[in-house]
Amino acid sequence: MIQRQLYLVAYDISSNRRLRKALHVLRGYASGGQKSVFECYLTHAEKSCLLKSISTIIDPNEDRFIVLKLSGGSHIHTLGKAVLPQDGSFYYVG
Repeated sequence: MIQRQLYLVAYDISSNRRLRKALHVLRGYASGGQKSVFECYLTHAEKSCLLKSISTIIDPNEDRFIVLKLSGGSHIHTLGKAVLPQDGSFYYVG
C-alpha cells in the first residue's frame, strides 16, 4: 500500500500568469482547499514532482510557496465543513 502524508500547501504569487499556472499544477495534487491554501495527500515521489513543477513556474524573488507536513493526521482538529479527498485512493498526476 502506498503511504501518503497530509500536507498543507500555500502560495503567494504576484503575477496573474504564474498564479494561473501554479493553480493548474496544484489542482492535480489537491484533495481540497481554498484560494491559495490546499490540502494534499502526497507520496514522497508526488511531493518531489509537485515541487519540481512549481519551481519552474514561480519567481523566487517575488513569489512564495510553502509545503507543510501535517503529522499525526488523526490528531488534526478542524472547524467547519469537511472536504473528503475527491478521488478516494486514486490520484492523477499529469
